[in-house]
Amino acid sequence: MINVELKGGVVKEFENGTTPAEVAKSIGAGLYKAVCCAKIDNVTVDLRTPMNADCKLELITFDEPEGKHAFWHTASHILAQAVKRLYPDAKCAIGPAIESGFYYDFDVEKPFSEEDLQKIKAEMKKIVKSGLEISRFELDPDEAINTLTEMNEPYKVELAKEHTDKGEKISFYKQGEFTDLCAGPHLMSVAAVKAVELTNCTGAYWRGDANNAQLCRVYGVAFPKASMLEEHLKMLEEAKKRDHNKIGRELGFFTTVDYIGQGLPILLPKGARVIQLLQRFVEDEEQRRGWLLTKTPFMAKSDLYKISGHWDHYKDGMFILGDPDSDDDVYALRPMTCPFQYQAYLNKQRSYRDLPLRYNETSTLFRNEASGEMHGLIRVRQFTISEGHLMCTPEQLEDEFKNCVELATFMLKTVGLFDDVTYRFSQWDPNDCEKYIGTAEDWDEVQGMMGRILDHLGLDYKIGIGEAAFYGPKLDIQTKNVYGKEDTLITIQIDPMIAEKFGMEYVDRDGVKKNPYIIHRTSIGCYERTLAMLIEKYAGAFPMWLAPTQVKLLAVADRHLDYAYDVKKALEAEGLRVEVDSRSEKIGYKIREAQLEKVPYMIIVGDKDIEANTVSVRHRKDGDLGAMSTEEFVAMVREEIDSKAIK
Repeated sequence: MINVELKGGVVKEFENGTTPAEVAKSIGAGLYKAVCCAKIDNVTVDLRTPMNADCKLELITFDEPEGKHAFWHTASHILAQAVKRLYPDAKCAIGPAIESGFYYDFDVEKPFSEEDLQKIKAEMKKIVKSGLEISRFELDPDEAINTLTEMNEPYKVELAKEHTDKGEKISFYKQGEFTDLCAGPHLMSVAAVKAVELTNCTGAYWRGDANNAQLCRVYGVAFPKASMLEEHLKMLEEAKKRDHNKIGRELGFFTTVDYIGQGLPILLPKGARVIQLLQRFVEDEEQRRGWLLTKTPFMAKSDLYKISGHWDHYKDGMFILGDPDSDDDVYALRPMTCPFQYQAYLNKQRSYRDLPLRYNETSTLFRNEASGEMHGLIRVRQFTISEGHLMCTPEQLEDEFKNCVELATFMLKTVGLFDDVTYRFSQWDPNDCEKYIGTAEDWDEVQGMMGRILDHLGLDYKIGIGEAAFYGPKLDIQTKNVYGKEDTLITIQIDPMIAEKFGMEYVDRDGVKKNPYIIHRTSIGCYERTLAMLIEKYAGAFPMWLAPTQVKLLAVADRHLDYAYDVKKALEAEGLRVEVDSRSEKIGYKIREAQLEKVPYMIIVGDKDIEANTVSVRHRKDGDLGAMSTEEFVAMVREEIDSKAIK
C-alpha cells in the first residue's frame, strides 16, 4: 500500500500501482469526468501513470493551465484524426497545445479552404461523439521509426530519429484507428471535448525554417462546454476590435511592405512620435537614477560574439554579413548590446569604488526570428529596446536587482501596463546543458541566489524551466495581449559568468582583482512591443501625454481658419502637439472624424469664439467642456500632461 497526499493535506491509502484516474474515480464521478491530467510530486503526468511510492498527488482540471494544455493537446489529436480520415494522403507534422488553444501542421496538396475547415470540424464532432478511449504505449526508437515509416509519416520519422542516440523509449497515443507519436499528457477519452472551433489556417515552415517544406497550420480551440466556447468566441470578437495589428494600421501608427520584408515594420508619424516620447521619458528617468548613456555599433566582427558565447549559442538567431566559412572577417548585426557595452567597462581599470557602474542605451537590435513567429509589432526582426547593463560587487547585487525591478514597475505603472503583469523566474534546463555556458554548480549557485532575492522582494512568480538565457537566469515580467497570449515585456537577468570571459575585473578592498556580477535589464522593454500593448490597452485612445496628436482644431467655416491657426501657434508655443482640420466639411463630420482618430481634445472655433477670444473645448470621452480662454485650456491640459494622468 502507498500513502497519497491529496489537495488540502488529506492523506489516503491506495494499492501500489494505483493511477491518478483511479484516485479521481474513487473520489467521485464528477471529478473523474472533469480531471484532465495530474501532478505527482509537482511533475505533470498522464492520468494513467501508476504510483508506486508515497507521493503528493494533484488532480488537474480544465480550470488550471496544465489541465487546459492536456485538453487542447487531446483536441489537436482529434483534429489530426479528422484530417487523416478526410484526406488520407495528408502527412502529420506536429500538433501542440498553445496558450490560447492548439494547432496542427499538415503537409497537404493545397491549403485548406474555409469549406474544408467546416468539413474537418464536422468530422471532429463525430470523433468526439464516438467516445473513443485514448491509450498510451511506448516503443524502442528503432521500432518507433519502423512503425512511423510504415505509416508513411516522414515528419514523425525525423522526430523519432532524434531519440536514437538517447536510447530512451518513445511514447505514442492511440485513439481508434489513429496513432500519433507524442509525449502527452492526454485525456482518458475524446468524449470530454464537447465544443470545438477551428479559428484560422495559415502557412508555416517545418521547424520554422524557410528552407524546409511549407506546411498548412490549422489553429483551433476547444472546451468542455458549449457555453464556454460561446463566451470565448465573443471574447475573440472583442479582441479583434483592439488588436494592434488591425487598429494600429487603421489609425496610422505603422505599416508593413512585402518587398521590404517580414518583421520589418515602418513606423508612421503617429507611431514614431509615441516611441520618441517613450524613449525621452525612459532616458531621462534612467539618468535621474544614475544610469550612464552609451552609443555602440550596430554590428561587430564574429570575434566579439565568439567571446560572449553568442556565436556558439545564438548564431542561428543572428543576421550574418559574409561567409562564415571564409578566411575574411565576418560581421554580424547585433542581437544584444551586452558585449558592446562591456567595452565601455573595459576602457580603463576599475576599482570597487567605481561600482555599481550602470550603462544604459536605446539600442536597435536585429534577430532572425522564424517567419511563423512574426506578428505586427509584437515580434519583429528589427526593434529598439531600453537596454542596460550594470556591474556590481556581490554585496551590491540584491539592492541593484531590487532597483531594476522598481524601475521597471515605475515605467509600467506610468504607461498603464502594470495591472496585468505576471512574473516568471526563467531557469536553465539541466537536461539540455549544451544550450548554456557554465557548470551545473554555477547554475545552482546563481539560481539559488536569484530565488532568494525574488523571495525577499515578495514577488509571486512562476518557474520556467529551460527559459533562461544561455548565460544566466532571468526574471521575465509578462503581460497578455488581447487574445490572451502571454508576451514578455521586460527582463532582468543575473549573469555571473560573462565577466570572466571578457576579462572584466575590479580591484577589491583587499587589493585582489575580482570579476563583477552583471545585471542585464530593460526598463520598458522593446519599444515596438510596448507600443503594440499600449495600442491594445487603450484601443488607440492614448493618454494625453503620449497621444501623437493632443489637440485637433476644427473650424466651423473657412472664415474661422485664421483664428484657428493663431490658436494653434499659441498652443504649440506651450509644447502641445496640434493639428488643424482645414477641410471644407460640416463641423459634425469633423468632430466624428477626430473622435475616430482618438484625439484627446477637440477645439471648435466659430464666430462666438472669435468675438470672445475663447475656444470651445470638447473631450473625446467627456464631451463638451464649454468655452474657455486659451490660457485656461493650457493650464488644464498641462496638469494632465505633467502628471501623466491616464484618462
